[in-house]
Amino acid sequence: MRHGRLALRSALGTGVLAVSALVLAPAAGAVDPQTATLDFECGSYGSGSATLKAAQNGTGATIELSTAAITAPIPIGAGAVNSTLTLTKNGTGTTTFTGNANPALPAGSPVSTGPLNGTVAPGDSLSAKSLRIVVFGITVTCNATSEQKPGPFVF
Repeated sequence: MRHGRLALRSALGTGVLAVSALVLAPAAGAVDPQTATLDFECGSYGSGSATLKAAQNGTGATIELSTAAITAPIPIGAGAVNSTLTLTKNGTGTTTFTGNANPALPAGSPVSTGPLNGTVAPGDSLSAKSLRIVVFGITVTCNATSEQKPGPFVF
């Protein structure tokens, strides 16, 4: 009987430790920060601030982007904006996030695009560098003119 109680206590102790580890472990696929801002210069199309929202699911990540640097000159239907966001990766290389999942944009509204899809690895640090948007065959290229705040996305 004594061995039975010892085994039960040992099993309960192991279970408590396992649950504690799960509660204290960071969430899988967490990105920090989840939202960042920066400024873009888009040549004759304008300049202004942009807000980026990042999310992660395993090695897949998405970034949604909204910028006042470019406004829709006419109504633009959902899915009509092809976007490529280039980001500095770990301070030396680059990576791209692409997509055409924009919402419908009324004339005069800021351009929103995303989710843009990309691939990340644990520890990747990404900062927006440039944005290329193609709408109705017209290409607009925007370059970051400020650092991403509060800092790069860390996956």
